[in-house]
Amino acid sequence: MALFRRRSALPAQHRPKLDRDERVVAWAMAPQGALVATTKGLWLPGDPQARLGWHEIHKAAWDGGALKITAARQVHRTPGYDVVADRPGGDFRLADPGDLPAAVRARVTRSVGPSSHHSLPGTGGVRVVARRVPGVDGLTWTARYDDGVDHDDPIVREATTALVEQAKAGVPE
Repeated sequence: MALFRRRSALPAQHRPKLDRDERVVAWAMAPQGALVATTKGLWLPGDPQARLGWHEIHKAAWDGGALKITAARQVHRTPGYDVVADRPGGDFRLADPGDLPAAVRARVTRSVGPSSHHSLPGTGGVRVVARRVPGVDGLTWTARYDDGVDHDDPIVREATTALVEQAKAGVPE
């Protein structure tokens, strides 16, 4: 058994249309098709436009047989931050994962800046997170509410805006 095994090139039929400054860092085949990790994000199988930026992935877990991805969707844009919620998760079984799980974990982790959870008036709370977006200077801020929190409630919005501003003030530029 070779200690270091070089993986063959990604087959052309599974190669997504990459941006000029984007390169493949790892890939693996799932029954749905190829998952391709690049410098900008994770391309999902079946949709040539389905790249998730590293900053859009909330959770990525490898259980030894499947890569489970939970990505964000924007539900509201506010000056200074976006309100996000989980998209339905993706579960990709990988018979030969290669370096893909490690590459996904490293890049998602590297995209996360300061993160904190806060209680809100009423029930539940909000996670305020700064993310690094490839090609964008500085941090991008998001608020992700616990289940059941009404992000349209003016009191919740006001409290969240104050928490985001407080978090920003604590981060040196």
